[in-house]
Amino acid sequence: MPISNGVKRLFFGRALRSDRLSDSLLPKRIALPVFASDALSSNAYATQEILLVLSLGGASFYAFGGWIAAAVVVVYFTVVASYRQNVHAYPSGGGDYEVVSTNLGQNWGIFVGSALLIDYVLTVAVSVSSAIANLGSVIPAIAEHSVWWAVGAIVVITLLNLRGIRESGSLFAIPTYFFIASIFIMIGVAIFKMATGANLEAESANWEVVPEASFAGAALIFVVARSFSSGTTALTGIEAVANGVPSFRKPKSKNAATTLLMLGLIATTMFAGITWLAIKTRVQVTEFDKDLIGLPDGQSQKTVIVQVASAVFGNFEFAVLVISLSTALILALAANTAFNGFPVLGSILARDGYLPRQLHTRGDRLAFSNGILMLAGLAVILVLIYQANVTSLIQLYIIGVFVSFTLSQLGMIKHWNRHLRAEIVPSERRKMFRSRAINSVGFLMTGSVLVIVLATKFTKGAWIVVVAMPLIFLLMRAIRKHYDRVAAELVTTDEDKITLPTRVHALVLVSKIHKPTLRALAYARATRPSVLEAITVNVDPDETRSLEEELERRAIPVTLKVLDSPYREITRPIIDYVKRLRSDNPNDVVTVYVPEYVVGHWWEQILHNQSALRLTSRLLFMPGVMMTSVPWQLESSERVLNRDD
Repeated sequence: MPISNGVKRLFFGRALRSDRLSDSLLPKRIALPVFASDALSSNAYATQEILLVLSLGGASFYAFGGWIAAAVVVVYFTVVASYRQNVHAYPSGGGDYEVVSTNLGQNWGIFVGSALLIDYVLTVAVSVSSAIANLGSVIPAIAEHSVWWAVGAIVVITLLNLRGIRESGSLFAIPTYFFIASIFIMIGVAIFKMATGANLEAESANWEVVPEASFAGAALIFVVARSFSSGTTALTGIEAVANGVPSFRKPKSKNAATTLLMLGLIATTMFAGITWLAIKTRVQVTEFDKDLIGLPDGQSQKTVIVQVASAVFGNFEFAVLVISLSTALILALAANTAFNGFPVLGSILARDGYLPRQLHTRGDRLAFSNGILMLAGLAVILVLIYQANVTSLIQLYIIGVFVSFTLSQLGMIKHWNRHLRAEIVPSERRKMFRSRAINSVGFLMTGSVLVIVLATKFTKGAWIVVVAMPLIFLLMRAIRKHYDRVAAELVTTDEDKITLPTRVHALVLVSKIHKPTLRALAYARATRPSVLEAITVNVDPDETRSLEEELERRAIPVTLKVLDSPYREITRPIIDYVKRLRSDNPNDVVTVYVPEYVVGHWWEQILHNQSALRLTSRLLFMPGVMMTSVPWQLESSERVLNRDD
């Protein structure tokens, strides 16, 4: 077995047969951490994003935090209820793309697809960057090199996902449930301490927040709305369950709907608890360190969740470290939701011709390997551009997901309207009316949030996503047009007949007489062409004369055609000669036989076959010209063959 195959097996495991696909399907206990880790991990930064915006008006504005969190919870349950309708109606895994394409038209579906692809990339970048920020709050060495830690985390998650969805899901289940347990324990300990009269205070409770300005009237409403839009980052990841229905065990739709409900209950309880504790312990946090008076010189602000943990557990630093570690793990692994959603969506878009077809097929481990690698590469680029800064990246976030939320709910309303026109059974109609009502409320709520998000985040960086979505839409349309154009050119009709060429004019490229040349000449003669010529380019007259003498000495019954090359070019004279043959005899086929060395090492390939490669790349564009490679295996290639055996 080649070393490369051994390394591949070590990292990714043995290749799986296609009939093992059903073995990779997930039970609910594994599906929850696989598809919901993004939504669960949002609790690590959603509260902080609310408070960061409110700090613009000073610490007194934190009083709005509870009401904003309550509004986010209402939206959360509305979206969960709406998507429970989606997974029952469209269980194929197309998610929002399929819903919108079917009910609003293909163009709207492609637009939703572009929005979701962007959001998945941002999910990886934001989650991993936030994970490193949380670890950096307790381990300064990580904070000093946060960008490279973030890149390393993306690489590790990529390798785990390339091993396959079932295996990566099992690996990610433990840290996800560990995070859930640690947060609920922290909330429970806080409730117990406060019930027994303890006074819990964050380390920043008595520091002073410098307000950016004095806000009142419309300005106050704008700040609160912007804070709410930042808090809705808690909703990211809900759509991943709808996209992942095919990965559930049967009954797929029922299990997906149950997982959505479990996700809603767990995530909103955690979000409400963290926000309540942050306000209760009087956590102070600002976008810039200089705006927080009392922060020790040289010290960066700690994340909200770490400050809350310190207030709850006091001097029990190990518990704070556990909270920080579990938060960092869930944030890093939250990217796993995108690593499952992006490749599946990419595969469906590729199947429909809107992305390169390489994204449609599964790899050795039955995972969509090409989609996984594309997602990882794009996320790494974002992390490098934004230097793993969560505050900067968050401004780009959630635009795409709320575009898909809103259009998906509108599509579901049309879906129920269409079915109601055909359904006559009263009990079924009542169910459809209820489902339509749920999706209608979801549409109004997510549409309103989308408007708020666009209004409050556009100038803060969201414009990049607003511009990127139509650009990706146009790119996908262009890819589809290319595939359609190729298909139209290749399609056959009853009138199409196989036309035999009048003659076959065979050309064997010859530079000197050696074993590869002799094999190519023998093979060309065996095909019995109408005309057979050996052709050489006269760069060195002495070598050309020697070649003619060698052919005559060996009595090889092939005519040698010598092409002049006053500028010592190899490719151009051959191209010109083939063109003349084609123009003089357009009904003939010209077959060019190219002797080539087969080598076993990449560096040997650089040293050989370059002229043949250049010539082949030019002749491929000429109609009526066939290229035939005649290989000669050198010893190094034989060693590779023996290793494969």
